[in-house]
Amino acid sequence: MHSDSLGLRQGPLMTIGDFSRAVRMTAKALRFYHRNDILTPAFVDDHTGYRLYAADQIADARVVKTLRELHVPVSSIREVLTAPDVAARTELLARHLLNMERRLDDTRVAVQNLRDVLTPERSRVEIVHRRLPETRAVAVSEVIDLRDLGDWFRRSIARLRRIAERTDPAATGPYGGIWPNDLFADERGTATVFLTIGAGFAERAIEADAAIVELPPVELAVATHDGSDGTIPQVYAALGEHVARHELATDAPARETYLEGFPGIDPHSITEIGWPIFRVVH
Repeated sequence: MHSDSLGLRQGPLMTIGDFSRAVRMTAKALRFYHRNDILTPAFVDDHTGYRLYAADQIADARVVKTLRELHVPVSSIREVLTAPDVAARTELLARHLLNMERRLDDTRVAVQNLRDVLTPERSRVEIVHRRLPETRAVAVSEVIDLRDLGDWFRRSIARLRRIAERTDPAATGPYGGIWPNDLFADERGTATVFLTIGAGFAERAIEADAAIVELPPVELAVATHDGSDGTIPQVYAALGEHVARHELATDAPARETYLEGFPGIDPHSITEIGWPIFRVVH
């Protein structure tokens, strides 16, 4: 007799056909779960490979089937079945539920974005021109991989907030971000977030890895995003199409100004997105 993932099984044995019927799984699926140490038969004939299952394995099989219907990875199912106690098993399932909820939110955003593509009159974006002068700021910059952008952004904004708390609020202005094309095109580049500063800023408030910089002047085509982080691509798309049709684009990095909240941090934020352009007429 063999032991399965929850311990030694006892009771009447069932052929793979009967067990398959009882748990509504194909024999092919049962063999797959056996190979992956998830549902090990109670007995396997060493010569013929014939499998027999214990009746009390039905409960485990139903758990496996339900988790697979929820797209839980095989490795995670194995962790659930081998968890040392109910509390550990519950924690694993709760973690997967949270991941599913996040994917569901992403799906809802993607569906809305697709609807906006199919009904462009609903997603018109107002675009204005703006020239930003040279601006003094405290900046945090680092070469990062695109997959790390979200975590890096949250950490860096938190750092700038701590700096702002150590100085006179009147000496600071809006937060912003600078995003070069290679960060997205090549999935690696220099990410920068900044806090604009003026007279009276206390330089002693600066943390390590932050520096005072002079942001160069830039001409921008600007659109405002007002909503959740997931709808920002829609505004970038509209802005990019406008620039391609009506402006002369430059290779300068995109510049964002965070007017209210922060995308990816707060559920709702207002962000001015600036696409660098070359203008000959004002």
